[in-house]
Amino acid sequence: MAVNIDNVYQKVLALANKEQRGYITPQEFNLFANQAQMEIFEQYFYDLNQFARVPGNEYVYSDIDDMLEEKLQIFDNTDGESVVDAYVGAGIGGVNKRLPDYIYRVHRVEFNNISCEILKTKDFNACRYGGPLVAPSNRRPVVNIRKNIMRCVGDDNSFITPTGVFYFKAPQVVSWGYIVVTDKALYDETTSTDFELHLSEESELIYRILALAGISIEKPNLTQMAAGLEQTKVQQEKQ
Repeated sequence: MAVNIDNVYQKVLALANKEQRGYITPQEFNLFANQAQMEIFEQYFYDLNQFARVPGNEYVYSDIDDMLEEKLQIFDNTDGESVVDAYVGAGIGGVNKRLPDYIYRVHRVEFNNISCEILKTKDFNACRYGGPLVAPSNRRPVVNIRKNIMRCVGDDNSFITPTGVFYFKAPQVVSWGYIVVTDKALYDETTSTDFELHLSEESELIYRILALAGISIEKPNLTQMAAGLEQTKVQQEKQ
């Protein structure tokens, strides 16, 4: 389930206007909302790495690893070779394959159902030119991704096109759409785009947007209030 953008905006306005801390325009809100969404999304990967080293428990609904995996599954996708059909560079058919901008992070690449070893540029070049013992093949293909350009090598050191790409896509750009009636912005569902984040992230979005808004409108007390709410939430999660 997605997070309704109007619910978030109305709660942000209610908290920001409490004690006359300031009004946040729809344009400002949309900027802050997208920034907050990306911050939360990127934090998933750091949290997953951190909590992977902490012993879990038998209850899926309260295991942190499982909860993070559930939140990331929303963005987990798989595409066939068509995802890398855009060739750039020299060679037959083009040496390199440019990945679409909507791909945020690739976590698995396959060639004919065989997992390719994803290598850093230095290791990728060393593997290609390191001799027959380490040379890639169609049974042990290697791949390198740099600046959204993918190179995959198989038999005879030849470039090949992966048949499967598993990746996390970036969250869609959110927008609180509106129409103006008597100089007042009214929510328009038909032109709005909700957050793709898990429903449990609604409060986190509100706190982060408030903090960003406090910096923008030079209201440090608003930022402090948001930080206090965030700290309370963190303490509840650790109990």
